[in-house]
Amino acid sequence: MTGGVEAGMTAQRPMPTQDDVLGYFDTLSNWGRWGDDDELGTLNHITDDVRLAAARAVRHGRSVSCAWEVAVPEEMERSTTSCPCAADMPGAENMPVAAFHADRRWGFSTERLGMTFHGNTITHIDSPCHLFWDGMMYNGRSHSLVDTGTGSAWAAVTAAANGIVTRGVLLDVAGARGVPWLEPGEGVFPDDLEEAERRQGVRVRAGDAVLLRTGYGRFRHESGVASGFTQAGWHASCLPWLHERGVALIGADTPQDVQPSGYDDVLMPVHAVSLVAMGLWLLDNCDLEACLATAAELGQWDFQLAVAPVRFVGTSGSPVNPIATF
Repeated sequence: MTGGVEAGMTAQRPMPTQDDVLGYFDTLSNWGRWGDDDELGTLNHITDDVRLAAARAVRHGRSVSCAWEVAVPEEMERSTTSCPCAADMPGAENMPVAAFHADRRWGFSTERLGMTFHGNTITHIDSPCHLFWDGMMYNGRSHSLVDTGTGSAWAAVTAAANGIVTRGVLLDVAGARGVPWLEPGEGVFPDDLEEAERRQGVRVRAGDAVLLRTGYGRFRHESGVASGFTQAGWHASCLPWLHERGVALIGADTPQDVQPSGYDDVLMPVHAVSLVAMGLWLLDNCDLEACLATAAELGQWDFQLAVAPVRFVGTSGSPVNPIATF
């Protein structure tokens, strides 16, 4: 496949060629837009006024999670210590606080956790340092700023230490197409986004977080399995649309990019162009089924979205639990 057209695309849609997509690294670039030292990228679209508008989107006071539970032991290494009586713990007699080894009524449990949150299952956020293109990161910084020992000194997840609070918009493309879920390999295009807007009576505006529902969450709930590398998701042709609308953050119930992408030389164009050129942060692997049910019940497709990454120094992202409040 060399022409930049994904198998199964309808002929009437003018698809960007591979050269067009490669050109997005220049035409959609936000390098220098908010200053040479900017690490926030499109999160700069979330102004104080945008946050106030997001607060006004709370009209019912109902909150739902947009994350999957992290399964043990499939997705996480976990070591749990359970001590029913702390006074019996080895070494308790040497603790400096006498009450620790004298009080026989209290106990505790603790955990040591380990996970690789990037991938196709755990709900997580990608910060701009997650991807390189030609050895470069967002805003023209070299990949050499990422050290294997200390992590990234540029555009790490700690750039969003104050959290991401903005207006979220759920676009139910599976519903707009009248199917329970999109099939693996089916792309979502700008006309799908606009049809979902029309059908739902909502419009994406600057500073919004756009959550794309392909229906994969429903499939995963009903089948009990996660699919492989082939998946539905954003087609690269959506990138100019997102740039024009001034979107601050995108999420999906898949790892974002339709796979295969349809382009021989750009494996994950949405990831690459978004993170490197646009500085557009990504929410991968959301579970949007509760959000869908709530939006449909209330007849409200916008909400306040709150995302609070863990302040892991130097990391390229964080597991998160996005909360939509209607």
